Amino acid sequence: MTDGPNPLEQVLYEVKRVIVGQDELLERMAVALLSGGHLLVEGVPGLAKTLAVKSLAGAIGGEFQRIQFTPDLVPADLVGTRVYHQHSGEFATTLGPVFANLLLADEINRAPAKVQSALLEVMQERQVTIGRETFRVPEPFLVMATQNPIENEGTYPLPEAQVDRFMMKVLVGYPTSTEEHAVVERSLRPAEVVQAILRPEELVAMQEQAAQVYVDPAIVDYAVRLVAATRSPGIVGLGDLDRYLTYGASPRASIALVIGARSLAHLRGRAWVLPQDLTELALDVLRHRVVLSYEALADDLDADAIVGRILAAVPAPTVVLQDR
Repeated sequence: MTDGPNPLEQVLYEVKRVIVGQDELLERMAVALLSGGHLLVEGVPGLAKTLAVKSLAGAIGGEFQRIQFTPDLVPADLVGTRVYHQHSGEFATTLGPVFANLLLADEINRAPAKVQSALLEVMQERQVTIGRETFRVPEPFLVMATQNPIENEGTYPLPEAQVDRFMMKVLVGYPTSTEEHAVVERSLRPAEVVQAILRPEELVAMQEQAAQVYVDPAIVDYAVRLVAATRSPGIVGLGDLDRYLTYGASPRASIALVIGARSLAHLRGRAWVLPQDLTELALDVLRHRVVLSYEALADDLDADAIVGRILAAVPAPTVVLQDR
C-alpha cells in the first residue's frame, strides 16, 4: 500500500467537478475499476449516467467508446468484422468499439439477444474472436451498461447468463432538490473540462495493489453464507422466503462480494477488509442475481427487500486484526 491519499479519490474529485450527486454510483464505478469488474446501471433517462462514465474515462486518461443499443444492431457493430479489400484481393480485420478502456453500452436491453451475447466473450475473457483470430481488449477494461426501467416496449430482457457477468447492478435515483438546483445552475455556464489524473497503466498498477489487501477467512465465510442464504433461506430461519425465490445467486456472487470488498477497503485507504465493506456492497452484488418467483411479483416484493432480510438474518463476523 502506498502512503497518502488514494489516487482514485483524486479521480473521483475531478469527476465531481462535472457530476452533481451520484456519490454511490461514482464509488461503485471506482470499485469496479479496481476489481476489473463490470457495472449494470439502471435509472430513468436524464440522470447523467452517460456523463458519469465519460467523465471517469477522461479522468483516468483512458479511451472511451459509447454504443447506443438499438433493435437493428448486429454483433459485428460491436466486436468488428472482416472486410474484403478489392484492390488487394485480401480480407482485413476491422475492430469494433468494444476495444476501449471504458465501454458504455447505452440501453443494453434495446438490442436483441444475439447482440447482447456478443458482449459475453469480451466481458468474461477480455478478448474477441473474429474469424479465426483472437484479439485482446486493452487494459484496464470496464463495461458499463445502462437500462431504462420504465419502458418495456421494444426491449429485450437480459438473459441470466449475461446479467451474472456484471459484478454489480447499481440503481440510480432522482437527485435531491439541492442537487438538482446545482445541476441547473451548472447548465447555465460552459461545461467543465475533465483533466486526466491517471494513466491507464497506473490504474493497472493500482489494481495489483488492491489485490494485496488482506482478506480474513471469516470474511470469505461471511460472503459464502450470505450467498448460500439466497439459495436456501431456510438455513437462516427465513423459510417463508422460499416461495419468493426461484433461483439464488451463483458462486460468482461470492467472488464479487469478496473482491469488491477488497477494492472498497483499498479505496478507503485500508490494507485489510472489514465486514461492513462487504455488507455495503451486498445489495449491488446480489440484487440482479436472485430470480424472483411470480408470487414475489404478486406480493409486490423486489430483490432488494428479500436481500435486505437475508442481510439482517446472517450475522456478520467479528474480525480481530491484531497484527494488521
